[in-house]
Amino acid sequence: MAPGIPAAMERPHFIGIGGAGMSGIAKILTQRGAKVAGSDSKESATAGALRALGATVHIGHAAGHLADDATCVVVSSAIRDDNPELVRAGELSIPVVHRSDALASLMQGLRSIAVAGTHGKTTTTSMLAVALTELGLDPSYAIGGDLAGPGTNATHGEGAIFVAEADESDRSFQKYDPEVAIVLNVELDHHANYASMDEIYDSFETFTGKIVPDGTLVVSADQSGAVELTRRVRDLSSLKVVTYGESPTADVRVHKITPRGLTSEVTVVLNGKYLTFTVSVPGRHYALNAVAALAAGVALGIPAHNLASALGKYTGVKRRLQLKGEAAGVQVIDSYAHHPTEMTADLEAMRGAATDARILVVFQPHLFSRTQELGTEMGQALALADASVVLDIYPAREDPVPGITSTLIIDAARSAGADVTAVHDKATVPEVIAGMAKPGDLVLTMGAGDVTDIGPQILDHLSS
Repeated sequence: MAPGIPAAMERPHFIGIGGAGMSGIAKILTQRGAKVAGSDSKESATAGALRALGATVHIGHAAGHLADDATCVVVSSAIRDDNPELVRAGELSIPVVHRSDALASLMQGLRSIAVAGTHGKTTTTSMLAVALTELGLDPSYAIGGDLAGPGTNATHGEGAIFVAEADESDRSFQKYDPEVAIVLNVELDHHANYASMDEIYDSFETFTGKIVPDGTLVVSADQSGAVELTRRVRDLSSLKVVTYGESPTADVRVHKITPRGLTSEVTVVLNGKYLTFTVSVPGRHYALNAVAALAAGVALGIPAHNLASALGKYTGVKRRLQLKGEAAGVQVIDSYAHHPTEMTADLEAMRGAATDARILVVFQPHLFSRTQELGTEMGQALALADASVVLDIYPAREDPVPGITSTLIIDAARSAGADVTAVHDKATVPEVIAGMAKPGDLVLTMGAGDVTDIGPQILDHLSS
């Protein structure tokens, strides 16, 4: 039932093909039969997975990697103008396509669900992908993280539904025309692209305006920014608005969230009826993500009780409170949280799941711009841990900002009463943590950079 390959995508070349968003599109195109090629800065499991599907993946960036017969070059906002493959594309007059346009072309002709909002996109998209697959609907999906079960971030399905994570960071989510859109929350983030909350609201209003006529906006009734967005768009005549959350005014109202160790039991009131289901990750934040997924599926016409049961099959996403292992009585868990709201949600979730355990955090700040704007709030969030190690800022695509270092976070954390240690040499972290940890402790490696690589090293050090 799914459409074929858009003409411009028959022989695409991806610059940065190993990225979470780029690799998903490349996988789907490969599965649809396109001749996919691309390059990435380093070897990875993702590169290997793409090759196994039939894609050509070069390591390093060079003009010679771009084939003369490529039908387009796909880029993300992180690719710089002086990339040699991008320069070569200009010399050959090969069309350059932004990642979001490529994804939008894959969604054409399908019933699409686009998931947006500052925190929880990957989890909510994943929950929907797992539940719809469990119900035999064989959806296509493109997610910003690998599902713990299938172990992939994207797949081409033969069904009529496409579930996509919609990135608001660079306004690229405005390219989609979903039948159902989820907005989890609206907060000031992505400071390199947005100067104010007014710009954020304008961007989300544009996204909401792209929902197809008689489509549905599923939006939080609890988060203040989402409530303001609802106020701004509720009068659109072609739009159905469904709110969800713990607010008594919510259309899909959360009646109760009951912690069950590293899982939660959630009871909602939907159309006057109580419905209870299990969420496999702990904490209120993830429970609300599941309720958003439930509301979106119901908006597509899927029976609520079937969807609720299928949501219980979700087993998590890599890097979203993912248990990496246990050694010497210490559990090591990986968290992608890099914004203060996410950090607080994950730390509260772990505190609720293991009330008697000490929580030790290895935090790596992500981006100079984010640290400049939110470093104080990051430090305050770390006060929820029993002790923290803070690394240097992971720059990703950014150049350093004079005077902005992880010291900003460390000072704020100590002012909030936190026990914080600065570590500048990442290689020493496993030894530092092994010296701090005691049997029964939980260690969280936290951040959007390469801090995730430290978890297995900590386990090895504890084991030895």
